[in-house]
Amino acid sequence: WLGALRFDNLALRSLPVDASEEGGPRIVPGACFARVRPSPLQNPRLVAMSLPALALLGLEVPAADPAAAEAEAALFFSGNRVPAGAEPAAHCYCGHQFGSFAGQLGDGAAMYLGEVLGPRGERWEIQLKGAGITPFSRQADGRKVLRSSIREFLCSEAMFHLGIPTTRAGTCVTSDSRVIRDIFYDGNPKNERCTVVLRIASTFIRFGSFEIFKPPDEYTGRKGPSVNRNDIRIQMLDYVISTFYPEIQEAYSDNAIQRNAVFFKEITKRTARLVAEWQCVGFCHGVLNTDNMSIVGLTIDYGPFGFMDRYDPEHVCNGSDNTGRYAYNKQPEICKWNLGKLAEALVPELPLEISQLIVEEEYDAEFEKHYLQKMRKKLGLIQLELEDDHKLVSELLETMHITAGDFTNIFYLLSSFSVDIDPSKFEDFLEELTSQCASVEELKIAFKPQMDPRQLSMMLMLAQSNPQLLALIGTKANINKELERIEQFSKLQQLTADDLLSRNKRHWKEWLEKYRVRLEKEIESVGNADTWNSEHVKVMNSNNPKYILRNYIAQNAIEAAENGDFSEVRNVLKLLEHPFQEAEGFQEVKEDAEEEGATATAAVCSQETPSRQPYCSKPPLWASELCVT
Repeated sequence: WLGALRFDNLALRSLPVDASEEGGPRIVPGACFARVRPSPLQNPRLVAMSLPALALLGLEVPAADPAAAEAEAALFFSGNRVPAGAEPAAHCYCGHQFGSFAGQLGDGAAMYLGEVLGPRGERWEIQLKGAGITPFSRQADGRKVLRSSIREFLCSEAMFHLGIPTTRAGTCVTSDSRVIRDIFYDGNPKNERCTVVLRIASTFIRFGSFEIFKPPDEYTGRKGPSVNRNDIRIQMLDYVISTFYPEIQEAYSDNAIQRNAVFFKEITKRTARLVAEWQCVGFCHGVLNTDNMSIVGLTIDYGPFGFMDRYDPEHVCNGSDNTGRYAYNKQPEICKWNLGKLAEALVPELPLEISQLIVEEEYDAEFEKHYLQKMRKKLGLIQLELEDDHKLVSELLETMHITAGDFTNIFYLLSSFSVDIDPSKFEDFLEELTSQCASVEELKIAFKPQMDPRQLSMMLMLAQSNPQLLALIGTKANINKELERIEQFSKLQQLTADDLLSRNKRHWKEWLEKYRVRLEKEIESVGNADTWNSEHVKVMNSNNPKYILRNYIAQNAIEAAENGDFSEVRNVLKLLEHPFQEAEGFQEVKEDAEEEGATATAAVCSQETPSRQPYCSKPPLWASELCVT
């Protein structure tokens, strides 16, 4: 069935490919790609496949023999066999990592297989992530493990079904080959299964792809491998714009500077809209380096990502982000900073004074506009666009923060609030709303001090006497955060559950009254209140997901898969394909194709066992201990 793949590898024909046959990690000058070969795995087998993603490539699993189809997918999408027409290669790029230029990075674990023409003539680049060593693997082994691969596979598809621009994942294939990983960098290595994800996108070219021309950085001294090769920069711009922005190429073919400016303006606006979408579902990327920013405005490279549970604007999903550079509330400004680095990388083909002006004029305005449009939909404000709407949203988030409300579930519940709700039902609604706020026990875990008192004491002393030394081991922000934790933790010792509930209800009553007044203005502006209400609820239900890929949901699937049971990965995939739907019951997803179709919208909500929390509820207490690096 994989014989249906029709390859047409335009990128390798359009951009320079390294001619060297030399294997192993090395600097790759004067090229955008280096040819590679996937390294075989022992006994590859399919963990899961996404039928909607594979359909993009014109692939349909044969109903007659699904087991044989799975075996074939495992063989080809592990890298053990290369499909006819594929030309494996690794892409060269650089990047600013955590704010510092890191020099050559490149596809250290991913391999371009080629570009497949879809059934409607569209072009899809397919990659194997985790298929072995490339020239860009540095000191690593080019492998990915089951844990991280399941997370990337599930989140790629979850984001697509949430309506957020993203790369896709077609298959996840594991094996008996193993590598050692020190997950938490704490000297406790673990033997893990090598696993490969088939990734799909129009292109995996990123901001960092244009940084290969960067001269020595004034801070790190590192440089790109293709300094002074402006001819390649021109080639790359021609390829990217003509292939992925053809309307811009057509309109400005006789003026390169103007064409490049319009392209840069478009990627600026796409990036702003993308981040606005992330903020509206509580998604944190975790590693927003310039090499993880897509040149066509997709969410790319799923590593230590996380969907926020309890609303905390300063939420950091990446356990290795010690300074909180990529915290939830910093994502918009970080992406703007990254656009500034892309602007630098396009000089001289786009003068900096032009690109910097574009970022300043377009980015914030586009972000704010798209964010507010999306938030209005989440609140069911479908009729009027009022100036105070921004304030209403800010006050909602502030209330969520004060009451430690669950971001996803609070929004989901709001669709059942109505203007003319009677007092008894209002109390029930308030009860349900506050049940989505953190308990005293949960708050104690969240605000538990993290530093040894002696460490804190030393850092406080250094902050006064030796700020330079402090900068090597921490920041004043770290200290302030810890002092805030200690203060909050101390207050929580005196707080009772009844006091907390009473306080939370008071806060939510105040905000709901403002929300009610705003909804009344909507109703006053329409002729038919019933029609408005029906559309209001419909819009809210299609913009506020019931299911997201919470860390604990992924963890359940990972633990089952590590024990040889892939059914949970497949169940969760089916669930995430219908994030907005209220489904009636949970059943195990069977291998039989007909039963699989029947359970496509099955929910996890009705199954409660001691080991499994309903997937539409707040996370269990143990989930707060999960750390992703």
